[in-house]
Amino acid sequence: MMGRALLIVGAMATLGLAAAAVLGYMLQGPVGSEMSRHVLVALASCLLLLFSHCWIMFYLIGTGKAIKEAVNENGLEPFLIEETKRFKNASYPSLMLAMTLAIATFVLGGGVATGAVPSWVHHVLFYATVVVQARALWIENRVLVENERLMADINGRLSGPPRGRRAEA
Repeated sequence: MMGRALLIVGAMATLGLAAAAVLGYMLQGPVGSEMSRHVLVALASCLLLLFSHCWIMFYLIGTGKAIKEAVNENGLEPFLIEETKRFKNASYPSLMLAMTLAIATFVLGGGVATGAVPSWVHHVLFYATVVVQARALWIENRVLVENERLMADINGRLSGPPRGRRAEA
């Protein structure tokens, strides 16, 4: 449930990035209230994006640790621990790239406003950020669904009859 909430925050961040782009393309120049609005929406969206991706990473670390403890304490199959590692390996690179591109887009947007960076750099980074963010959300969704299934499977095994004993009829 927590993972899904964080995924929704990530989707909201993506919508915020799109809103910041609309505001940016409507700018008449690098100064004024329109620029302030563009910067504020972009900042809020970047912070939401960073928040959601970082917390999803922490969530996977936390559930991975809980699964590892459950496996070790209850003699479950070790491959269950490997599944949690696979989840992290599948998601972390895209999450890190999305965060890095969002930060770079925001920071270099300031360079565009001062004239130190050509505007096309900011535009290209923005589009790359949106594409990578969309892919990161897709990967996060898939990994979080698989993580939930794994936790449900382990909970089902642990709440069933004790291992090594037959269920009484």
